[in-house]
Amino acid sequence: MRITRLYCPELGDNTGTMTLPDKVHRHAVQVLRLKSGAELHLFDGRGLEYSAVLDDVTRRSATVKLVKLLNVDNESPLSITLLQGVSRGERMDYALQKAVELGVNHIIPVITKRCNVSLAGGRAEKRLAHWQGIITSACEQSGRSILPILSNVTQLEEAINNCKVKCRLVLDPLADSGLTALTKQNEVALLIGPEGGLAEQEVQQAVNMDFQAVTMGPRILRTETAAVAAMTVVQALWGDIG
Repeated sequence: MRITRLYCPELGDNTGTMTLPDKVHRHAVQVLRLKSGAELHLFDGRGLEYSAVLDDVTRRSATVKLVKLLNVDNESPLSITLLQGVSRGERMDYALQKAVELGVNHIIPVITKRCNVSLAGGRAEKRLAHWQGIITSACEQSGRSILPILSNVTQLEEAINNCKVKCRLVLDPLADSGLTALTKQNEVALLIGPEGGLAEQEVQQAVNMDFQAVTMGPRILRTETAAVAAMTVVQALWGDIG
């Protein structure tokens, strides 16, 4: 039977018995309808994870007994930063969800010329909160105990200027070489455009900042497909897939 995993940043140094934070309680008791005696895993997003058992459960509160400190070691040896062009609704959600499942460490939502999503008037904060929920749920589902970093929405120029990752790649269908032509890396940054891709001058702008243009093959991929495909390939080449 699959054991429910819940993100609980307040886990900290608790031992023995703890009261679940309101948000975790609502999800466990009101959404999942877990009862007293149910087994679950709690993780704090920084590598700490416990097996636990629901103890005293009411509509308004619940306590858990922390049973055992778990040794969860499923992070990839390859550090991946994803600079993802902001796309609409489900496409962005899908890209971020699958990136977490594939082991991304840092996600930077990037505004580019062809982004057609309005983030004015407080919408950026709302989208960031929504994306954080997507990332958290993906960690709970995939078994990761370390939560990837989600940066603020960033303009392309600032994102590429501030990227200090040693191996910096920009996906470009017109590039001459692909990922398999590269030497093995232990960290990589992937810049992926939104719907419609990056403009030619944006690719050149990235190249001028020491990003290397690479192609994913002869077919044009949607933005959410490109993110999944590129991360799968680099994990297979240099990470822990395969």
